[in-house]
Amino acid sequence: MKLVELGVGMGRIREDVVVSPRVRAVDPDRLTRWCTEHLGSPPAEELFRSGHLSAVIGLRLVDGREVVVKVRPDAPRIAGCVEVQRRLFEAGYPCPRPLTGVTSFDGGIATAETYVPGGDVLPGAEDAAVAFAEAFARLVRLAPRPAEVSTLDPAPSWAAWNHAGQGLWPRSEEDPEVDLNAVAGAEWIDEAGRRARDLLRAGGADAVIGHCDWLAGNLRWSGEALLVVHDWDSVIVESEAVLVGFAAALYSTVSADELATVEETERFLDAYCRARGQEFSAGELRRTWAAGVWTRAYDAKYQHAVGQPVTSLSEDEARERLRRAGSPARR
Repeated sequence: MKLVELGVGMGRIREDVVVSPRVRAVDPDRLTRWCTEHLGSPPAEELFRSGHLSAVIGLRLVDGREVVVKVRPDAPRIAGCVEVQRRLFEAGYPCPRPLTGVTSFDGGIATAETYVPGGDVLPGAEDAAVAFAEAFARLVRLAPRPAEVSTLDPAPSWAAWNHAGQGLWPRSEEDPEVDLNAVAGAEWIDEAGRRARDLLRAGGADAVIGHCDWLAGNLRWSGEALLVVHDWDSVIVESEAVLVGFAAALYSTVSADELATVEETERFLDAYCRARGQEFSAGELRRTWAAGVWTRAYDAKYQHAVGQPVTSLSEDEARERLRRAGSPARR
């Protein structure tokens, strides 16, 4: 399954991992200078340090503020991600407030946001599917239009069904040295991804901005109310049906370690349409199911490629999800 955050906007971190060995060390003196220059106060205490694709450091500053500083390799899309997060915060959506734009940091880039601690992984609502779907519908409704922000391309690998590279699978962000297209085996995963991609290519719609990593671990709740959404490096431009399909396949009503069942995906889609006040067309609904197959098949292929247990998708579930997308898998 996808990696989940620790709840501080760090981007695809397992809860049992503190810092990935791939994350470059951050020099403490350089961090102190950066905080003084861009936040107006040096650090007084480190609250936590973690990271997988980025180095994420929670700090209490001398002036008493608690912030999260995120250092990662430079990418043009990050400026657009920060702008989307800022616009959503200003619109009243529950996300950490960005405190800086994108700034240079030792050959990479750094940003800072307010630290929003606490909250529960699952909502206290009786029907978690409704809570997750309504939160996603509100995000799409409040997000700026794609033309109002700088580029959000390319999409993260787990959402890049239409990537420009060769082969079925895009290059993995988690492990760029792993070429999923060169890994033999698990033919049913390749078949599921290929059929999902073909279905997604067959249709399209006006693009909107949304979150492509709607895992339970990236959200926190206070009872029935959404407390905060993290991982804003995962905003992309896509058709609404595809974005909703990703979300409906990735969230969980059980725990951050599990993904939606077919029935839970169906409940999410029904709740989302009620929240938006309009049903999806038959073609849009097929694309939602295809999008969910794509993102979970991508994760399953990565798990197979690196020798992990394949937990993101089963062959039977792929067959059923593809059937609902209008393309039954071959037996």
